[in-house]
Amino acid sequence: MTFLFTDIEGSTALLRRLGDVAYSRVLSDHHRIVRDALNSHDGREQGTQGDSFFATFTSPRACVIAAIETQRALTLHEWPLGERLRVRMGIHTGEVAAEATGLVGYEVHRAARIAAVGYGGQVLLSSAAAGLIEDSLPADTSLRNLGAHRLKDLGRPEKIFQLVADGLTSEFGPLRSLDNPDLTNNLPASLNPFIGRSTEFEEVRNLVVDNR
Repeated sequence: MTFLFTDIEGSTALLRRLGDVAYSRVLSDHHRIVRDALNSHDGREQGTQGDSFFATFTSPRACVIAAIETQRALTLHEWPLGERLRVRMGIHTGEVAAEATGLVGYEVHRAARIAAVGYGGQVLLSSAAAGLIEDSLPADTSLRNLGAHRLKDLGRPEKIFQLVADGLTSEFGPLRSLDNPDLTNNLPASLNPFIGRSTEFEEVRNLVVDNR
């Protein structure tokens, strides 16, 4: 299946600026716009929490088109007090198990992590999704290779692509992945597992050499 994760960037700050009543209307309009795109392209809403959506598609191309249409509709919509709603999106294709509690699988988490490193207005794709869609992209649409990135709680780095299309913002800052040096509390990439223990590691090494 192809997974789509979305959420509003800076929603807490937006709520503070607008107040409860106006923000409630914003959230209602946002939900309607996302659901209209899902329904138009056979997307199935799996869940929503606050300002985020999780949806699935059987067609990666349909998922990409739904994402583009949603971003365009969000850009054209008139929001209160001249605000602009910025929604980040992540798309990934993989296997999943359908359990009584819902869809379960490692690949679902991968899709969510991809969405989390993006910016409002940005649509990111995994290498798996990009490989399936690259030869059938809609007109005036392309993929920009953003390189490999380490994602929270995931093992191997993920090669991530940005969807570039008419009506979508195309320029953003570096992804908010674990490789971004501007983000706090990120561990640097290291070739050995003794992160932050270089002195102790050397002491142990000397003890092994000099002692039985």
